[in-house]
Amino acid sequence: MKRILISGFSFLILLSSTSLLAQDKKTQSFTIERVIKAPAEKVWAVVGEDFGAIANSHPGIVSSSYLQGSLQGGEGVERVCNLNEAGTRYTHEKQVDYDPENYTFRAQVFYAEGVPVVPEYSYMRYKVERIDDQFSRLIMSMTYRTKPALMGTLAKGKFQKTIADYALAVDHHVRTGEVVNQDNFETIKAQYQD
Repeated sequence: MKRILISGFSFLILLSSTSLLAQDKKTQSFTIERVIKAPAEKVWAVVGEDFGAIANSHPGIVSSSYLQGSLQGGEGVERVCNLNEAGTRYTHEKQVDYDPENYTFRAQVFYAEGVPVVPEYSYMRYKVERIDDQFSRLIMSMTYRTKPALMGTLAKGKFQKTIADYALAVDHHVRTGEVVNQDNFETIKAQYQD
């Protein structure tokens, strides 16, 4: 009887550790949508064509630039996004599945420093949909895996808020041309409260 209990206990430990390992492979995902009073072409110009200048429309990114001599967005184009002035927290991202006719692409993270994401499992899919001549919908779907994996669920709310703020900042930047940053974002955000 003791041997059966010990075997059962060992089995439960093995099962739970296997479950934790399987959970480590899991990714988290969510989607943020925002209707913008601007034609799809204007929104696409900011998020798709001017891929390396994300710091102009993202309040959480201090600076950004193209890598490897690129001057505008396109398949395989890379950018660096600095999340602090010291340059110690940043991501390197690559534009893949670039489809300008359908206004969509994926920004694949291929290196992250000071950010708890696993690059090969972390990306943002961008899609701009035309509603009519004056309105469009920006859809951003983020998929990510954190290290440690347990942090993924805890980080989801913060990531969602960051991307919702980014969508609002894109809206403002597209409509006004004003650069959105950490210094002016709260004032800008207050203009869009219902």
